[in-house]
Amino acid sequence: MSERTALVLGGTGMLKGCADELVARGWRVVLPSRRPEGLLGSAAKASLRGRAHVPHVSDAQGSRIAVAADWARPAELAERVREVADRPADLLVAWVHASYRDAVLRAVAPLLAPHAPVVEVHDSGSIDGVRGMPDPALDGHPTQQVVLGFTRHGATTRWLSHEQTSTGVLEAVHRALAGRPPSVHQVGDVDTWVTRH
Repeated sequence: MSERTALVLGGTGMLKGCADELVARGWRVVLPSRRPEGLLGSAAKASLRGRAHVPHVSDAQGSRIAVAADWARPAELAERVREVADRPADLLVAWVHASYRDAVLRAVAPLLAPHAPVVEVHDSGSIDGVRGMPDPALDGHPTQQVVLGFTRHGATTRWLSHEQTSTGVLEAVHRALAGRPPSVHQVGDVDTWVTRH
């Protein structure tokens, strides 16, 4: 079976654990980032200087491709991904700031295989207090949505850790790949006024 390809938007920060898990499971993971060199070893960093992408960085099982891209230039981001992807992506995992979300997801939609599952990640601040969760951005692609909250420790709260975030998103990824019906996953606590419809 050929290596499956995942496009992970936001996979260089809080979703790095999710990208790492996909690579460990044999996926080819394309990671657009403003600072793609942060994903790579020193030899790969040197080869990235002045280039839009690193051709291929292999891990023990799968591989990752770091692509220099900026959410503010979605058409350029999509073109750079197209340059390194030799086939449509079988999965999209996307955590894109709400102000760029629609433009970026529309730009990368043609890079996905027909009916490829999508996992969209939202922080609680992007949830409208009246309308609730945004509708899935890509028609025709079954979408699992994840809303990230916080954790409580007595009277104090803190944001989720990288591990908590990645674990929650990976649960949604597994549901998506298993063909489960689209749904919303809440990770941590979310103030009820934020998600009220």
